[in-house]
Amino acid sequence: MHHPDKAQFTTAAARGFADVDTWVFDLDNTLYPSDARVWPQVDERITLYVMKLYGLDGISARALQKHFYHRYGTTLKALMVEAGVDPHEFLDFAHDIDHSTIKLDPDLGDAIERLPGRKLILTNGSRRHAENVASKLGILDHFEDVFDIAAADFVPKPERSTYERFLRTHGVEPTRAALFEDIARNLAVPHDLGMATVLVVPKIADPYREAFEQEAVRDAHIDHITDDLAAFLSACVLPEAGVKPA
Repeated sequence: MHHPDKAQFTTAAARGFADVDTWVFDLDNTLYPSDARVWPQVDERITLYVMKLYGLDGISARALQKHFYHRYGTTLKALMVEAGVDPHEFLDFAHDIDHSTIKLDPDLGDAIERLPGRKLILTNGSRRHAENVASKLGILDHFEDVFDIAAADFVPKPERSTYERFLRTHGVEPTRAALFEDIARNLAVPHDLGMATVLVVPKIADPYREAFEQEAVRDAHIDHITDDLAAFLSACVLPEAGVKPA
């Protein structure tokens, strides 16, 4: 399945969804589109935190934040190691955002509700952030639980130990699970563990994110690529999972 005019792609050797009974979704930039303006707010709050912590101007703080991100995977992990920051305080500050920009997504809600089996959120953010965002989208009630960065002992994706901890905590058999995620590198370990992997990319380039974070990477560890999660679930996943049209 490849439409040249859209970022929709499935590899020839893709793992399918017929045997999947656990559906796992990343939160940020996966369950909502870039025009929801969620991540830019969080990103700005992180920069502000770094400014205040180190007494830096905005440009210097931004540069340090990005250095931390590339070296440690998340700014939070860097600040815990480098400055002994309280992770709960940091997350409360970073996720103190305006949620009014998030719109209800009835199509996504309907598709997720109809997925057969369990549904879970796996995020490098906080539980409260995930619940606030999913509630505004109108999809929170469809999820059994949220596995957040605190549940991962503040070890972020793509560390293997985080996925293994998630699988143990929720009793998930990886070969019967699918993961939907917006960053390609975060799908490598799940694919190695046996999960079906779906990369969710933006419809148009997001100026608030780095290029590698939104690239439609066609590597062996990515089974499917989509730029429209709700449509992909309805047109590709639900029929293969044996769910009849509504």
